[in-house]
Amino acid sequence: MSFPKNFLWGGATAANQFEGGWLEDGKGDSVCDHITAGTVSTPRYFTNEIKSENNYPSHEAIDFYHRYKEDIALFAEMGFRVFRLSLNWTRIFPKGDEAEPNQKGLDFYRDVFKECKKYGIEPLVTISHYEIPYYLMDRYGGWLSRDCIDFYLNFCETVFKEYKDLVTYWLTFNEINCMMMGVGDILSGGIKSEDGPLQDFSAVPTREQKQKRFQATHHQFVASAKAVILGHEINPAFKIGCMVAGGAIYPYTCNPDDVVLAQKEMRMNYFCGDVQVRGEYPYYTNRIFEEMGISIEIKDNDLEVLKQGTVDFYSFSYYMSTCTTADEEAKKTSGNVIMGVKNPYLKASDWGWQIDPQGLRYLLNDLYGRYQIPMMVVENGLGAVDVLEEDNTIHDSYRIDYLREHIRQMEEAIRDGVDLIGFTPWGCIDLVSISTGEMKKRYGFIYVDKDNEGNGSLERLRKDSFYWYKKVIASNGEDLL
Repeated sequence: MSFPKNFLWGGATAANQFEGGWLEDGKGDSVCDHITAGTVSTPRYFTNEIKSENNYPSHEAIDFYHRYKEDIALFAEMGFRVFRLSLNWTRIFPKGDEAEPNQKGLDFYRDVFKECKKYGIEPLVTISHYEIPYYLMDRYGGWLSRDCIDFYLNFCETVFKEYKDLVTYWLTFNEINCMMMGVGDILSGGIKSEDGPLQDFSAVPTREQKQKRFQATHHQFVASAKAVILGHEINPAFKIGCMVAGGAIYPYTCNPDDVVLAQKEMRMNYFCGDVQVRGEYPYYTNRIFEEMGISIEIKDNDLEVLKQGTVDFYSFSYYMSTCTTADEEAKKTSGNVIMGVKNPYLKASDWGWQIDPQGLRYLLNDLYGRYQIPMMVVENGLGAVDVLEEDNTIHDSYRIDYLREHIRQMEEAIRDGVDLIGFTPWGCIDLVSISTGEMKKRYGFIYVDKDNEGNGSLERLRKDSFYWYKKVIASNGEDLL
């Protein structure tokens, strides 16, 4: 048993990190357009006023807006069967609360989807990927307001109807569980904020912050469920999924305190999936909210909507695993968004993210056993510093090694019985890092000539991994050497 014949091989991107086209053709400004560049040691800053002296990397990104035909042709050359991208909400509804869409924005995505179809590439469209309009933050307070549910549904209805013959696969929200973690206040929730650095993932939230995050998440749950119901009414053939930031969490030791803590933290890993797949808040919700000292407002009919609007498939990102311990002295921050203790059996990337391919198999089995619906790994990859040689080649064997081992573990999960339907490694073309705002942290099979300060020709160059992944797809995962 290996990868099924119809397995969806491809790659993933997000509009705010690669599209560019800042304010072109009627586009409004999203929250991401107000976030500056940063580095590993210097945090990205959010500014309510866009200041000319600052570098806002989303404004140009890698200029997919003007180069989409070139980029999609490169994806087709690799043999992509699916291309994950997101819609820039403000390109279609510049402020977010308009009744009528911006036609030029609709036309742009129609052209992109038609270009994909020309090569037999299936679009996988994330409707909201850290793209809430800034106006909805400033005027309404973002997802803390139930008004955003209606604005989002108007957006969904517009794109569902506009692209019903071009798009089959949809994701309602990107990494919806990130709302509950630090930086999600601004990126995921659009919760009104003062100027300042994006909140550190390691910061301990106040009770008020927890209250806001879970209330905003509830509004997104309701919006997602209503979008699923609406999408199926518009086109019953639509496949609409959730998308969760995934991670395997291990107990650091066999001390029962560590084992119980790991189980508790994995529950928070399940929280969003339980609501979006099972259609109800999990049994442990009351105790979690009681211990946090919060109480969310649930309106009449909300729970019925959640039950009716369950997703068709479960998708998630996976970059690393973490360990957890009850020993306060041993704790330290590690990786992307999850607190943890470094696993002594694993190596780490240049950015400190621990590399654990077997953790992907573990997580796939864990999630599939829980939900029993098709799975898709829609983000996975290695952020690294790539060296452009004098002959314009890029030798990224470390990226090939990383992906090879993760693909092998996906195959093991399929042999275990997991219904895995697709794989879209993150940043199939170099793009702006969401966590640091850098270009230096590269993920792609395609090199983009641009540096952290925004300088460069934007020329596209094939890396060694480009040719390797082309071979992987052509052999349907059989040739990984």
